[in-house]
Amino acid sequence: MAFDLESKTFWDESQVEGELKRVFDICNGCRRCYNLCPSFNDLFVRLDRESVDGEAGKLDSGDLRSVTDLCYQCKLCFNHCPYTPPHRWEVDFPRLMLRSKVVQVKRDGQSLQDRFLGRADLIGRLGVLFAPLANWAIRNRFNRWIMDKLFGIHRERILPQYASKTFRSWFDKRATHGATKAAKKVALFYTCSVNFNEPETGKACVKVLEKNGIEVVCPEQRCCGMPFLDGGDIEATRKSARANIDSLYALVKEGYDVVVPGPTCSYMLKKEYPVLLNDAETQNVAARTFDICEYLMALHVEGKLDTRFVSGAGRVAYQIPCHLRAQNIGYKSRDLMELIPNTKICLIEKCSAIDGTWGLKRQYYDLSLKVAEPLINEIRDSQAELTVSDCPLAALQIEQGLKRKTLHPVRVLARAYGLDQE
Repeated sequence: MAFDLESKTFWDESQVEGELKRVFDICNGCRRCYNLCPSFNDLFVRLDRESVDGEAGKLDSGDLRSVTDLCYQCKLCFNHCPYTPPHRWEVDFPRLMLRSKVVQVKRDGQSLQDRFLGRADLIGRLGVLFAPLANWAIRNRFNRWIMDKLFGIHRERILPQYASKTFRSWFDKRATHGATKAAKKVALFYTCSVNFNEPETGKACVKVLEKNGIEVVCPEQRCCGMPFLDGGDIEATRKSARANIDSLYALVKEGYDVVVPGPTCSYMLKKEYPVLLNDAETQNVAARTFDICEYLMALHVEGKLDTRFVSGAGRVAYQIPCHLRAQNIGYKSRDLMELIPNTKICLIEKCSAIDGTWGLKRQYYDLSLKVAEPLINEIRDSQAELTVSDCPLAALQIEQGLKRKTLHPVRVLARAYGLDQE
């Protein structure tokens, strides 16, 4: 298995190198993932060098590290690969890249850049506490030059603005509108980006769910841990995962489903937590976790979704994020918005190439923009009135390329219900 923390050989560098070369040899014979991401293109260029001549065993440590560092964990290669488990070759490229990264960090230590970017909760709390100052600092060119030099966050990268109040503070102070004896109950894992940067998305989730007669609670929660995992800090990731599972499992036992408005966070709860923790509680939470639009479309299939919309959305360019595609749940956000009258969806299956912290980094900024060019061009060509994505990081990339704000699909639904008039 590519990521078995209980294996005695997990941290053995020679074993990691051997597994990398084994998988790279399989990839060389297949090449189905050519042009899927920079990591594969880099691998094939290195394999095609005259000195290597297609033999993965001749790749050196610098080659292996380069391929590892260029993997931004979009996860798309896993579903694209014909050799994933239960195939006897057991290829899991993204988790092998994670293993290589965490072993590398254990050996060399974590960079200041990754330590800073991993602390999403702390940065978010400080950002909200000092929102006017923080938002000024994000826009100030001299401060961005300092952030570039000190933390390696590219000075031209658009960063999210901080709200003056968190979503959680709004939720805790509001009057409960949901039925206390509702047939369906939801624990909202609202995500860092919603809590600190986009509370309106969280409010839309609550209002839409309650309009459909669903009780909503917000359990105690931390960052899902993906920024820690991006930086190779496996222990901090597991600590966050354990705290979230302990909080969520108590509600799952009481009949609550876990609903998440962020595709990266829902991917973590569904796919990564069971591997990181490997216990029955985590498996139960994962089985009851849903993306917000996945959950609402399941309501529609049951004939229980309120479709009395008061307005249409017009022509919508909808970018489906990689971490939703990787969940293999279909096009639930698109299908949901298509229920709104006078709405035309232009579906765009192109990667935004930010994926966690990778696209924020100075060393990958230009490459991130290049990979995202097809997405930007397709949105531009769609001539849509509204741009939509479930992913807040994809929204940043779209704003970077088109100077255009992007909405979460649940906010489009709230508008169609007339719930955004308050």
